[in-house]
Amino acid sequence: MSLAIFDLDNTLLSIDSDHAWGEFLLEQGAVDPEAYREANDRFMADYEAGTLDMHAFLAVALKPLADNTPEQLAAWHQQFMASKIEPSILPKGEELLARHRSRGDTLLIVTATNRFITGPIAARLGVDHLIAVEPEVVDGRYTGKVSGTPSYREGKVERLEAWLADTDFTLDDAWFYSDSHNDLPLLERVENPVAVDPDPVLRAKAEQRGWRIMSLRD
Repeated sequence: MSLAIFDLDNTLLSIDSDHAWGEFLLEQGAVDPEAYREANDRFMADYEAGTLDMHAFLAVALKPLADNTPEQLAAWHQQFMASKIEPSILPKGEELLARHRSRGDTLLIVTATNRFITGPIAARLGVDHLIAVEPEVVDGRYTGKVSGTPSYREGKVERLEAWLADTDFTLDDAWFYSDSHNDLPLLERVENPVAVDPDPVLRAKAEQRGWRIMSLRD
């Protein structure tokens, strides 16, 4: 039995769920329309360029969680799942999850998007194990701060190693599927790295190193 690790955004989904959540909040009138849209788009561009200041991003991204009640957030997330996430779930991504599941592999999503957004998505995909950015919660309310190391770039490796230490799993014979060059630190650690509809930087690296390249979109 192997460990099959998956990035989420633009890998199993056809969209970036973090950016889509920002767009959803704009549609709800829940955030300042000009400032938030500019920041949401700028941070997305920085992520794609590999220059994202994760803590600056999280200061903006987690603020709406602190500014609204758990009840309001839960209601919004239900709408978000229906309007943004369901249409973006890639059928071939679900088939890939099913293939690993049928082999007896343990499925794990490791994402740089926060758990509030991604927990219900992982559940919808039938993936029991999730490593995500952890928003801080105090007395049942989000504080707008992050708890622990964000699971981004090298932070994905750090968080995964901490997770592995509490399990019987190793990265021997593990798989990792990702679209992004930001995930190179983790792709380089597993036995079976797979570039999924990769960005140009990751595609070049995968071709250079002889990694498998696949599409879940065609």
